[in-house]
Amino acid sequence: MSHARNDESTGRPAGASLHIVLVSVHGLIRNHDLELGRDADTGGQTLYVVELARALSQHPQIAGVDLLTRRVEDPDLSDDYRQRSEDLGNGARIIRVDAGPAGYLPKEELWDYLDEFSDNALEFLHTEGYVPDIIHSHYADGGYAGTRLAAQLGTPLVHTGHSLGRVKRRRLLASGLPRNEVETRYNMTRRIEAEEDTLAVAERVITSTHQEIEEQYELYDHYQPERMRVIPPGVDLTNFTPPRGDESASPIADELRRFLHQPDKPIILALSRPDPRKNLGILLTAYGESEELQSLANLVIVAGNRDDIEDLDDGAREVLTGLLLAIDRHDLCGQVALPKHHERSDVPLLYRLAAGSRGVFINPALTEPFGLTLLEAAASGVPVVATEDGGPIDILANCRNGKLVDPLDAEAMAAVLIDVLSDQDAWQTMAGNGLTGVRAHYSWPAHVRSYVNMVKDMLQRTEVSIRRPVLRRANVHHDRAIFSDLDQNLLGDPEALRVLISVLRDNRKCSAFGIATGRRLDSALKVLRKYGIPLPDVLFTSSGTEIYYAPKLTADTAWPHHIDYQWTPHIIRRHLAGLTGLKLQPRSEQSRFKISYYIDPAEAPGVDELNSLLRQDGIAANVQMSFGQFLDIIPVRASKGFALRYVADRWGITLERTLVAGGSGADEDMMRGNTLAAVVGNRHHEELSQLTDIERIYFANSSYAAGILEALDHYDFFTSCMLPREEPANNHQ
Repeated sequence: MSHARNDESTGRPAGASLHIVLVSVHGLIRNHDLELGRDADTGGQTLYVVELARALSQHPQIAGVDLLTRRVEDPDLSDDYRQRSEDLGNGARIIRVDAGPAGYLPKEELWDYLDEFSDNALEFLHTEGYVPDIIHSHYADGGYAGTRLAAQLGTPLVHTGHSLGRVKRRRLLASGLPRNEVETRYNMTRRIEAEEDTLAVAERVITSTHQEIEEQYELYDHYQPERMRVIPPGVDLTNFTPPRGDESASPIADELRRFLHQPDKPIILALSRPDPRKNLGILLTAYGESEELQSLANLVIVAGNRDDIEDLDDGAREVLTGLLLAIDRHDLCGQVALPKHHERSDVPLLYRLAAGSRGVFINPALTEPFGLTLLEAAASGVPVVATEDGGPIDILANCRNGKLVDPLDAEAMAAVLIDVLSDQDAWQTMAGNGLTGVRAHYSWPAHVRSYVNMVKDMLQRTEVSIRRPVLRRANVHHDRAIFSDLDQNLLGDPEALRVLISVLRDNRKCSAFGIATGRRLDSALKVLRKYGIPLPDVLFTSSGTEIYYAPKLTADTAWPHHIDYQWTPHIIRRHLAGLTGLKLQPRSEQSRFKISYYIDPAEAPGVDELNSLLRQDGIAANVQMSFGQFLDIIPVRASKGFALRYVADRWGITLERTLVAGGSGADEDMMRGNTLAAVVGNRHHEELSQLTDIERIYFANSSYAAGILEALDHYDFFTSCMLPREEPANNHQ
């Protein structure tokens, strides 16, 4: 399969037929029965590249597609993976290239063999006697090989990252892996360097959403958004279809009927993992607090599979327990279905059941990078309500088949659901728009049309991207960090806040940014949205007992295990019950590792006295007071300061290059020690007065965000990042 180059102006034959080489080195790739989920390397990417190759081969302007991957001879695997070539039909092939040992290797162990892969791939192309019009690399290792092939052949490179090393590093650290193990096991520095080199060379980078460009690729030195294009992956429209009329006879329909007193009512369907970020609790609250919504529809929540909730991991157990308690609290028995099991084949049926009932699909996630379930729902003919974040914004703009909602506003969520369910004419319009929109924008033919148009414009130079000079940072990762309280520091001066946000964004490649707050996650996110504060790199909530990382609000799963040491909340509540001047705050302010009281300092024991009281009874805990009226009791290993030091250590950032800004007593332990610290001018004086004689703490004249800006200048934070030498270290008030 080769083509001559007859057209002197373009180097392509008449008719502009294109030959494309896809490079996807790792995973088990074949034409049939993809072993999805066999291991971490055989998942969505392998399915995507095979479906892309097939879809491209159907386009009339594509002469041929070769998908280059690694050849594997392994007695534990199918012989399919040792075949050097496999036909995909219509001029598309899988070509397996030798590299390294014969057996199967995980992607982290392939780096030393990628040069061999590139050389053998080049030899294959020379043997075939053609030069491809473009090389499209996938993932970091494919980018490494594709960059070398493109340089040797003089061929433009297109790249799709799928996942990015800088983002994955945060996720791995959040899972509890030590920093050095993340480096050695995953070759993280090598991977990130390969990604930087690929971004430097690629003429186009394909992403699924605009948010992916802004929040993930922006972390890279070679971030050049003008060379990036959003082309969402295609949806399998043969599997997700409108109702056929036989859905009610299915086993999954029988399973739902077990829960519901009136099973023929419209269905509000939510389908996700039992993950706190999926925000199912707010959805149930919205439903439980609205009698009108309950009268209109049943609520069906399909949240993974379970035998016994007690056997699930902490996050899933907490979510499902919370849902069951909320069903009881709102007395929703017979109106909510929460099935324990479902098969993968049941998912299309669930969408069709919702559509056939004239119901609605809802994705209430706190953050949603893409939103594949929204596309599946659209292809099934059911309108959608979705979080006003990330991918759903793009999807609903294209499909016009639903409404966006603030995922943290239960009342607004109920109102939008009522609106969609009540207007049958609008329901029908949205259902029809979804069916049309998903085919026009999110089917594989639509994907390929956009893809081919992008390639043609690039090759014919009708769309030229200017390469900007890029300065590489001295270190692969952040070498400094800024942490700030939320309410006392960031919210009082809107103009100074805008300036601070701009400064942080301009320096985000060298400096991480974190927010530490006593608020719960949902409350903190509401404030960030209200004041236009971008999601920080790390967010400490509930007084440092919870840690979340951008861009997906990934929870640190090692931290709860660490701080659970000697934590006995039921005993603490019992010991403090009846104490004068203490009153428990509402349930919404309590969390697994935080007991919150209102305190009247004129009547209640002081913090030292409360600590002493608990210690005398053999209770280890950390007692904190802030703003003279709030008292938090958290585990002895937890605090904002402990959380800060934990994250700084895991990220490899020294405390001497960490600036902490605080304004209340709850911030004190963040500021003591080796950090560069600043107390803003509007501080709560009584709680921080004992810090005035500490050299490394700067007392700003300005308040709120302006005080943080003043501290950044004082420490020359983005250059020397140290205590001033020729002026007093403090400016005490």
